[in-house]
Amino acid sequence: MRSRRDWFVDIAFFLFAVVFSLVTAESVHLDEDMSGGEQIADQVTGGLACASVFLRRRWPVQLAVVLMLAGTHFHHLTGATLVALFTVAVHRERRVTGWVAAVAVVQFLVFLTQGPDAESEAASSALTYFALVAGAIGWGLYVRSRRALIASLEERAARAAGEARRQAREEIAREMHDVLAHRLSLLSVHAGALEFNPGAPAADVRRAAEVIRNSAHQALQDLREVIGVLRAPTAGPDGTEGRPQPTLADVERLMAESRETGIGVTYHQEARDADALPAAMGRTAYRVVQEGLTNARKHAPGTEITVTVSGRPGKGLTVAVTNPLPDGPGTAIPGAGQGLIGLGERAELAGGRLEHGPRGGSFLLRAWLPWDGAKEMDR
Repeated sequence: MRSRRDWFVDIAFFLFAVVFSLVTAESVHLDEDMSGGEQIADQVTGGLACASVFLRRRWPVQLAVVLMLAGTHFHHLTGATLVALFTVAVHRERRVTGWVAAVAVVQFLVFLTQGPDAESEAASSALTYFALVAGAIGWGLYVRSRRALIASLEERAARAAGEARRQAREEIAREMHDVLAHRLSLLSVHAGALEFNPGAPAADVRRAAEVIRNSAHQALQDLREVIGVLRAPTAGPDGTEGRPQPTLADVERLMAESRETGIGVTYHQEARDADALPAAMGRTAYRVVQEGLTNARKHAPGTEITVTVSGRPGKGLTVAVTNPLPDGPGTAIPGAGQGLIGLGERAELAGGRLEHGPRGGSFLLRAWLPWDGAKEMDR
């Protein structure tokens, strides 16, 4: 069914065809031998042609061909013919438009073979007619190309918006994992200790319960902060509005939290000019250490963890987390297995690389990040 806009456009084209026929009526060449009845028939046919404009959406090709062929015998069909040709060029494939244009070319060639007097009124009218036909087809092709271009740009914009939403979801997932996994793993370790050692001294039970309470409280606080960022209408230029982001200096606090829970952690900070480290790189380094500690607690509880941060401007920053491989299976702390994947994506977005796996009896998690334009070194 036609929409309101379609009806508006069809009426506008109908009025165009009518006005065109009226304006050009006196300049249309009529045969001197044409009787009054034939002139009336010509005018009636022109009126029907104008009315046929409302059929252009259903049968544009058929309408255009019929009007062009009928135009060789009737003189008031030009306006409707131009509308039909324009419709074909806009709404049909270029191949179909080419065949319709070929009919007009044949008509023009036939006209030339008749050898009309170049200065006659008939020749002038015919040449004007064919010029208008070419203009209608050309304008229709232009409109079709413009619509195709706009549709292509809208499709690209939709794809770009979808890609942006996908990247935003992945960033949210990485942030949620990095923020909560560390806290919840601490909570799980101590809750498991209470479960398997119900007869522990009261002091140890109180200490473990305090750690569980503090970890749960901090996890809820971290969750509120992340949700607050998602609800914020805007973000600062560095994307940190409403939520202070961790830096390399916060790794010391991360070490202290782990030691307070009874986990053995050794930290070596060997990076030169660490205070000059860009905030984004410091945040990525912090997430590497955080994920390394979380994985060690999950899969190798009770082992000594070593964290080393080294590098300098121009050479890049290297963050390494190592722990001995466990003798048996790790704890039953659940995980989605997405931490290292998200961490690798973080490192890649920062222009660096991430590697992890067993190395000589230990598990190694190591990230290299560019610092002040440093290029990736050979492995």
